Amino acid sequence: MQPLPHSYQATATGEPKGEVSVSSANVETIITAPPAEFGGPGNRWSPESLLVAAIADCYILTFRSIAAAAKLEWLTVSCDVTGKLERKDGVTKFTEYTIHAQVKISEQANEAVAIAALEKTEAVCLIVKSLTGTVHLDPQVTRAS
Repeated sequence: MQPLPHSYQATATGEPKGEVSVSSANVETIITAPPAEFGGPGNRWSPESLLVAAIADCYILTFRSIAAAAKLEWLTVSCDVTGKLERKDGVTKFTEYTIHAQVKISEQANEAVAIAALEKTEAVCLIVKSLTGTVHLDPQVTRAS
């Protein structure tokens, strides 16, 4: 890792109606639109879906480091995140996030170490730690047969 602080940049461009183009250096541009819940088409990435995707993505990338440090023998990890958007005290915001994380471990791997790695990942994931709202983790371990 490079020394902190780090700086990240993205640009969004749009017109009075329609899609928004989101870009950043050296990566593919993505097209976004409002979600169906806000009158959008519901068939594009939205700021809301990108937010929960960022949590899931950061969780997986963080898990890799935590599992390596724990010397956990694992095969696959998946992460499904649901964010709850509601109006509280006159402000519409995400109030809670549920992370369903499942790791498949080798036959020899220690299940307790796997659960601990899933829990530590949630505790240190920088995207999760950067948000307000309650986080619920549902960690699951399956064993390769």
